[in-house]
Amino acid sequence: MPTSQSPWITEDLSIFQDAIRKFIERELVPHEERWWKQQHVDRETWRKAGEVGMLCASIPEAYGGGGGSFAHEAIIAYEQARAMATSLGTNVHSAIVAHYILRYGSASQKQRWLPKMATGEMVGAIAMSEPGAGSDLKSVKTRAVCDGAHYVINGSKTFISNGLLADLVLVVVKTDPDKGTKGVSIVVVETAGLEGFRRGRVLEKIGQKGQDTAELFFDNVRVPRENLLGDEEGRGFYQLMQQLPQERMVIALGALGSMERALETTVAYVRDRQVFGAPLLEMQNTRFKLAECKTHATVARAFVDDCMDKVLRGELTAETAAMAKWWCTQKSCEIIDECLQLHGGYGYMAEYPIARLYVNARVGKIYGGSNEIMKELIARTL
Repeated sequence: MPTSQSPWITEDLSIFQDAIRKFIERELVPHEERWWKQQHVDRETWRKAGEVGMLCASIPEAYGGGGGSFAHEAIIAYEQARAMATSLGTNVHSAIVAHYILRYGSASQKQRWLPKMATGEMVGAIAMSEPGAGSDLKSVKTRAVCDGAHYVINGSKTFISNGLLADLVLVVVKTDPDKGTKGVSIVVVETAGLEGFRRGRVLEKIGQKGQDTAELFFDNVRVPRENLLGDEEGRGFYQLMQQLPQERMVIALGALGSMERALETTVAYVRDRQVFGAPLLEMQNTRFKLAECKTHATVARAFVDDCMDKVLRGELTAETAAMAKWWCTQKSCEIIDECLQLHGGYGYMAEYPIARLYVNARVGKIYGGSNEIMKELIARTL
């Protein structure tokens, strides 16, 4: 199922995709096992990714980026998932954090941060979730209180992707707790040498173990008020709602890459695996299960391609992005589960790719807004 089937993949994008695929195979895949054990990538890998144009590919060249479109980020997300090379958190860094700064940052903020993100000198993260506030963003308790020319930030965040290595963190805070969603803001925090800022433990996950996910703590952290994202307080919730559809498309693309890799891996396995004197593929149950999986994967690709067409024309709605996120992640988990079953006992062994795909896929139904939240967003449009 070559990606070239996708109508939005132009000749230039195909060349870019080939370069990204080669970089992933050369610089990421060989280190995944080691990164899983140390729970984070090597810091130098970020700079290597920057050198080949893998970071901030859709950020304008004026800010050090690649000058591409969301199609470039889509290719990176898909290829990393398909290669099971998910430890380098480029999706958060480039497709999410960089675009918050591009969309809402001042001219000086863009010039200050984006070029360093493009080279890998600075690693980006976004701190939304808290111990008591996940999908319910209006319930965040982290406070940012004005004190002269600074904000004083107090609170904690959890499940923060890139949290261990992040040099730049977009922190979702309450600047006015009495205003509900209109009291939410985003303040950009540079972590180097910052008094009162502390990283907690790297959280042990069941999958994507090499992608550092950490707790962050803010104890009277002083940040210049000019680090507010946007021209006024209280715009954070609006900014989040505007950017989340793109994040959800990135998740859908990753789910597509995972399900297609699972299907490809399993077809190869059942061709070789002998059961009762014949290849497993000759068993009717195997053939029917794989026929179902291939159909669902084909439908998923058609849906994602349609969404990509809408994204590139600026017409993707939040409702459709929610549909893509929940449906693709759900089908990815279902397809990978069926494929693991066809591996029998070997599917439960960590050394087999299908096992890695299985544990990596599960979080797709949770992050970026749980699939239950996605269904609620869709239902509101009925």
